[in-house]
Amino acid sequence: MRTRTSTLPAALGAALLALAALPASASGATAPRSAQEGSVSASALLAKVTSCSQISNGKYKTDDETSATVPVCGKNGAVFWKADMDVDCDGQVTAKCNADTDPWFQDDTAFHQSDGRALRADSLPYVVVPSSSSIWKYTSSGIKGGGVVAVVYNGKVEYAVVGDTGPTKIIGEASYATANALGIDPDPETGGADSGVTYILFKNSQVSPIESHSAAVSLGDSLARQFLANN
Repeated sequence: MRTRTSTLPAALGAALLALAALPASASGATAPRSAQEGSVSASALLAKVTSCSQISNGKYKTDDETSATVPVCGKNGAVFWKADMDVDCDGQVTAKCNADTDPWFQDDTAFHQSDGRALRADSLPYVVVPSSSSIWKYTSSGIKGGGVVAVVYNGKVEYAVVGDTGPTKIIGEASYATANALGIDPDPETGGADSGVTYILFKNSQVSPIESHSAAVSLGDSLARQFLANN
């Protein structure tokens, strides 16, 4: 698990007790469907990303202690990378995502719900993109907060949104809900997947509201079919 700086509010304990009792709907989150999602198979998507036309100026590490081996690759209508999955629990404080369950917990995300609150990692599938740097600037590739991502792992497809930004030199991270839906251990401290995860980000896409997982699935399925047709 990568190192992150903790920025915890003083009232975290009280917030945890209050929010843990709330259902997902009360906190602005929509519970994800179980993968497989949509009409496009994992094998069909993976068949289109067997080779890489590198668009990043260099490569990323998957963790602090590893070497830089992961490029960002370009396709018609999308960018993609193949990496591990670290579990991000940042955002709203819940029973599953808090300072006790996640040593690197932060109570905010780069992008926010329609009501202005941080995203809820334990019930909203989202992906973390590297913060802009000399290696790659995600906005220059048509990627934005709320953009649709097809996350492929072990024969399953889970649609997620771009929900947070991470370190400038590390890639391969998604929310607790994303990991859980794909059958990956979602524990933010000990879980995740060491390899085998493919992230396909569709250019110039945006789910509204960002917290609607059903909207992400609907738009994602349409964009995935276009991706197959155009590549």
